Amino acid sequence: MTALSDPAAPNNPGWLYRCEAWLDDKGKGAWIAVMVLGFIFFWPIGLALLAYMIWSKRMFSKSCSRRKTWHSHMSAMKPSGNSAFDAYKSDTLARLEREQQEFEAFLHRLREAKDKAEFDAFMNERASDTHDDAPKGEPA
Repeated sequence: MTALSDPAAPNNPGWLYRCEAWLDDKGKGAWIAVMVLGFIFFWPIGLALLAYMIWSKRMFSKSCSRRKTWHSHMSAMKPSGNSAFDAYKSDTLARLEREQQEFEAFLHRLREAKDKAEFDAFMNERASDTHDDAPKGEPA
């Protein structure tokens, strides 16, 4: 088996994956062009491409490059081989995650305080409306 045909070879995606990545790099127009050509030459190919584009949400998304962003996020998590940099990166990521959790907790407390203030204002307004609506001869 050659490196080109071995699907289990590391860092060697299959030809379908490479075609998909190439079309993603070219954009939605390339997908549509290939689909139209598929309909022209052999209609089941065009139909299969249309179904795949709808199923993978490439037809209705603004861009076809979602796969590229997923790979860039995954490559950020791989170790670089430099232990000092990897330690710095892990410390920085841990600090950022901690800051994000603290900020989300702050926003939660802020929303709770706002909700409580709005509820208290509603209850005060309701109490004053009830007090104003009471007949003058009866205590409120």
